[in-house]
Amino acid sequence: MTVNEALRFVAGIMILLSLLLTQFHSQNWVWFTAFIGINLLQSSMTKWCLMMTILKKLGLQEGNKNCSN
Repeated sequence: MTVNEALRFVAGIMILLSLLLTQFHSQNWVWFTAFIGINLLQSSMTKWCLMMTILKKLGLQEGNKNCSN
């Protein structure tokens, strides 16, 4: 699994988890969903994401930029 794939996986899990918590625990969990969205927007503009840094330190490799997969 590459860093990009893991990042998408983590973001998807976090969004689904926050929506479940919003539905079954407290409506205030919707702010966590908003935080995830803001973080995704910020990382698209700055080209930096803390989660990607963490995933790289955990040993995941970036995808091959020359590969067309």
